[in-house]
Amino acid sequence: SMADYVSQQHLSKSEEPLMMADVLDAMIKAYEVQGILALENSFNRVGLDHVLLVRIASTAVITAMLGRERNQIINALSHAWMDGGSLRTYRHAPNTGARKSWAAGDAASRAVWLSLLPLKDEIMYPSVLTADNWGFQDVMFNSEPITMHCAYGTYVMENILFKISYPAEFHAQTAVEAAIKLNKEVKDRFDEIEKIVIETQEAGMRIIDKTGPLYNPADRDHCIQYMVAIPLLFGRLTADDYEDGIASDPRIDSLREKMEVLENKRFSADYLVPDKRSIGNAVQIFFNNGESTERIEIEYPLGHRLRRSEGLPLLKEKFEYNLERQFNSNQIEKITEIFNDQQHLETMPVNQFIALFSNT
Repeated sequence: SMADYVSQQHLSKSEEPLMMADVLDAMIKAYEVQGILALENSFNRVGLDHVLLVRIASTAVITAMLGRERNQIINALSHAWMDGGSLRTYRHAPNTGARKSWAAGDAASRAVWLSLLPLKDEIMYPSVLTADNWGFQDVMFNSEPITMHCAYGTYVMENILFKISYPAEFHAQTAVEAAIKLNKEVKDRFDEIEKIVIETQEAGMRIIDKTGPLYNPADRDHCIQYMVAIPLLFGRLTADDYEDGIASDPRIDSLREKMEVLENKRFSADYLVPDKRSIGNAVQIFFNNGESTERIEIEYPLGHRLRRSEGLPLLKEKFEYNLERQFNSNQIEKITEIFNDQQHLETMPVNQFIALFSNT
């Protein structure tokens, strides 16, 4: 959207618009900035939501896209850090709510506003991170320094996780896949189940291990027990499965009460290994008569880099399915033609690309 704005400004002055290659470069930079910062600084451990990094990265990239100089970019970034960070309250019980679904959009819109500040000669705050008592690190980060040892490159985009199969928080994706594999074996034996053991990573324990009442869809899609119960019952997990109609099925809470969520130390370690970044889960079901299912362990979700050949065709299917929900066949043909020709895509003016997605 910002690239389109810049392009329209250029066209109004009879200048060349940005090309889609510029947008792709900007995407790589934005993902890299927020991703590298997230790898080494656990903001959620101090109660801050990682969407603050969406604001930081977007501010940097958008200010550069506007053609501003280095000092102006630093200026805008000082304001972005000055905003502090959103609390993770909306992602955790007892306050889990729909705001977590628009938090990143909110952060991006704030970045646009902040990127325009240097145009008005707003002053810079050079020690916003490090100032004693009043800087971000002392106030928001337990006086720990914000660190960055990895050089910026393309690591984050190359290792991007695509959410392909299940509308589930990523720490639970492999648990959902494992539960679907177990569905046929247990679907007629729910009354015989003694316990269900879920092994997950430390991050999964901290973020989505949730017992007790679940009050809304946002609460449910951040509960690993709920996200395992649904595929065990129905052999699927869709967005509709988080709604009240499905959630009212008493079997769901009955299964949740029988679940034990444990940390698997190997999953926790491999989650942090740079050339793995696995998000492992394992699920096993034990019955009252002493029998048990196979322990189903899955290390990498379908959207992971190490499952690209398996995932990309499904990602394309998902893209085309969602196009069909919004556009007519003529528009869909034009859009897919562009996406199937990388050279054509990269050399396409941004304003023309955006026009493809207009229903007018």
